[in-house]
Amino acid sequence: MDHPYTRLMDRLYLACVWTSGLAIFLMSLIIPWGVFTRYVLGTGSQWPEPIAILLMMVFTFIGAAAGYRANAHIAVTMLTDVLPRPLQSLAAAAVDVLVMVASAFVAWYGTRLCLATLGQSVAELPWLPVGVTYAALPIGSLATLLFVIERRLHGPQDGRPLVSGAAAEGGH
Repeated sequence: MDHPYTRLMDRLYLACVWTSGLAIFLMSLIIPWGVFTRYVLGTGSQWPEPIAILLMMVFTFIGAAAGYRANAHIAVTMLTDVLPRPLQSLAAAAVDVLVMVASAFVAWYGTRLCLATLGQSVAELPWLPVGVTYAALPIGSLATLLFVIERRLHGPQDGRPLVSGAAAEGGH
């Protein structure tokens, strides 16, 4: 599985994992700071809440793309598990097509939303354009779309060491 597209998706996957991991790490620092300034210092900072919401969006949409590639998302397979093998393959293809359509929709309209709101700023953070805060939607959706295309072309990637985490555990 050393196809150039798969190698590119490996890099994108690692970028998604690190970006979403950094987002949740920063949230774990920012939220307690907001609580400390409000309830201990009695001053209450304005910036922790909007920044934490922004980071939650990054974690959610970028992390969801990585979760899709790793096949770590919630899937209800009660019905498809009892189908004959050819119908299971057809159902999996239909799911992938639906995910592609949804991802393309969110990427397209999310980009339009970002561009339409670039001239506005977040009230608590006047230096931050609203369009930037929405950027995780089209970026995460585009990454998901690319991962679905990879799945259709090269099969699921969740068994590979890089994606399954086995590379970090010694390559099993």
